[in-house]
Amino acid sequence: MNIKVGMLFYVLSLFIAFFSRKVFLDCLGAEFIGLTGMLMNIMSFLSVAELGIGTSIVYFLYKPLQEDNHEKINEVMSMLAYLYRCIGGIIGICGLIVSLFFPWWFGHLTTGLPLVYFAFYSFLATSMVGYLFNYRQLLVGAHQRQYVVNAYFQSIAIIQSIVQIILAYYYRNLYLWVIVGLVFTIIGCIVFNYRIRKEYPWLRISLKEGRVNLRKYPEVLRKTRQIFVQRIKNFILYRSDEILVGTFVSVVQVAVYGNYTIIVNKLNFLVNILSDGMNAGIGNLVAEGNDQNTMKVFWELTAIRFLIVGIIVFGLLLFIQPFISCWFGIQYRLNDWIVYLLVFNIFIMLSRGVVEMYISAYGLFSDVWAAWTELFVNLTVTICLAPFFGIVGILLGKIISVFFIAMFWKPYFLFSKGLFQSVSVYWRGMLPYYLIFAVFTCVTLVVRYLLIEPEVNTLLLLTGYGLITYVPLILLYFLTLFFLTKGMKYFVARKPALYHKLKKINL
Repeated sequence: MNIKVGMLFYVLSLFIAFFSRKVFLDCLGAEFIGLTGMLMNIMSFLSVAELGIGTSIVYFLYKPLQEDNHEKINEVMSMLAYLYRCIGGIIGICGLIVSLFFPWWFGHLTTGLPLVYFAFYSFLATSMVGYLFNYRQLLVGAHQRQYVVNAYFQSIAIIQSIVQIILAYYYRNLYLWVIVGLVFTIIGCIVFNYRIRKEYPWLRISLKEGRVNLRKYPEVLRKTRQIFVQRIKNFILYRSDEILVGTFVSVVQVAVYGNYTIIVNKLNFLVNILSDGMNAGIGNLVAEGNDQNTMKVFWELTAIRFLIVGIIVFGLLLFIQPFISCWFGIQYRLNDWIVYLLVFNIFIMLSRGVVEMYISAYGLFSDVWAAWTELFVNLTVTICLAPFFGIVGILLGKIISVFFIAMFWKPYFLFSKGLFQSVSVYWRGMLPYYLIFAVFTCVTLVVRYLLIEPEVNTLLLLTGYGLITYVPLILLYFLTLFFLTKGMKYFVARKPALYHKLKKINL
């Protein structure tokens, strides 16, 4: 149910995102869209103050929810409410301090500082409302009912986007666009909490008891410290693009780069929907202690992951540049080298997914030095290269900092500390996947430069050429994985009829 609802709203939000992006750029201007992107990234940075407390506390909800222990649940939720009230206050104070520097950062914008402050304080109020009142959604998620949370908040978000599109098209008022976002956040909070009171009438929150309960759960702070480093690292690596582009390039380029990242983020969200449904299963598999089956599923998931990565990466290489030109206009198109680096960064991030899921299932979080190393290398490379190479330097900072840790250390860490096997087993199994992927990447680039780029200049042509090139390419990629890797054979064998039909194919 979680995956079904997640996929439904993914498709809806994907359509709305592309349509609204075009309207907002045309009606509100690239400078305003770039400004809101930077302000939202600043808010994301302030949200690091959450420290991973939600993740830590949710861990303590699983057992009492299973036992239907209302008293214990009330204790944990009271503690969560108290901590989130403190976090909301800290974020509010930090936001006010950060806003003091806006005249230096945004004083040159034609939109004017009043709009900057109005937008930022609206975003700040939205964030604080979430911490002060919406913490109950963590209880619903821990109860394996994330689909309820998605149904409410995604529905509100879609309605909000539609209203903003209409108002932007007819009135082109920047203040009105911001106000709509704040109003719908408050509406969503009221509606969702009303549903919570209906679903959990026994839920009683006491801030006073929550403060006292912190002494009963010392592991919360210990787990929080471990997760905090990962949160800081992940933010700088994956959620600070707009801030870095705005700082080292320009606010207008934030909007241009944002056209690409919105596509990438939607694709990443799709992968997360699929992989999130597997995490609990992997945890159960590891707990069974069947080493042979654990390794079989590892290679099966690796094959699935590389199939998904191929579908995403080959699609981006073929179509993202023509799509940007046809949809937004040639003036919003970035250099090809920026796109290649962006896609390579996506490949690293997605291909590491199976190793990361197994590391989490085994509870291997002791390599805190790896997160600090990624963070240090990223900042160093970005500061050195971004002033000279702009977006290219920012992307190189991401790639260089992550590449060696993700590709070499994490597999070694998993196989030596979790699976207790030689890392050579990993590399012997992975070599076919990397070779196949490299070959098809080259084929994809040839197809793009010989067929797509010379012929496509409208969305209709892009769709037509996509059907006659992309579909056969992915089908051939799937067949190659099937015939040359054990993992894909394991996966297809779950459907015996399909497996036997494919085995009869003589390539």
